[in-house]
Amino acid sequence: MEYSKAFKIIKTLKYDIPKVIYSRNGMTVYVVRPSGKFKGYDTKRNFQIFLKEGKREFRPNHLRIMIDLHLRVRSRPDLKNKLHRAFDNIFYKKDPLKAISQLKNEKFAHSLNSIEISAVLSQLFIIEQEYNYHKESNYDPATLFYQGWIRQFLDSTKEVDNLCMSVCKGQPPMAKYTKLEDKNNNKYNKKNVALWYLVD
Repeated sequence: MEYSKAFKIIKTLKYDIPKVIYSRNGMTVYVVRPSGKFKGYDTKRNFQIFLKEGKREFRPNHLRIMIDLHLRVRSRPDLKNKLHRAFDNIFYKKDPLKAISQLKNEKFAHSLNSIEISAVLSQLFIIEQEYNYHKESNYDPATLFYQGWIRQFLDSTKEVDNLCMSVCKGQPPMAKYTKLEDKNNNKYNKKNVALWYLVD
C-alpha cells in the first residue's frame, strides 16, 4: 500500500474498529484506535498494530522487524544490500510490497515471518513514529531513530542479544547510519547516494 494511502487510513481510524492492512496465507496485520486513555498518548492519534496467525494474536513491536532482518541477513549475506535497499525504500515512503518484490521468492533459512509481513509492519511502525510520536526527538525526521536501528541490525556483526539490549535501553543507533539524513546533524546532506552508510 502506498504510504499516503496507509497514512490516511491511520488518520481516519474509528475508535475500537479493527482495520485490516494486509492478509495472506493465514496471517493478518490489522490496526485499531483504542478508545481507552493511555498515559502519554493522544487518544485521537494513538493506534495499535496487531499480527494474527490463526488463533494466535499479539501486538508486535519494532524488535520483531529488527530481529527478523538480522536472521535473514545472517542466513543470506549475499542479499544484504537488497535487504538494505528494500527497507530503505519503505523508509523513503515506497509501497512496502513493491519494495521487497525482488526478495519475496528468495529462501531464508531463518526468519520470524514472511518478508511481506515484515515490510508491511515496518511501514506501520514508521507511520506510528511520524504521526503519533509527540516528544522532542534528537532526529529530524524522528523516524530516523527506527531506521537507523534497521540499518544497524542488517549491517552489524554483533550478536542479536547485544543489539536488542541496546535498543531496549533506548540507546541511539550508530551515527554512521543516520548522520547524512539527519537535519539535526552538522553532516546532513540532502543529496546522498543509495546505501550511503555502507560506502567506506
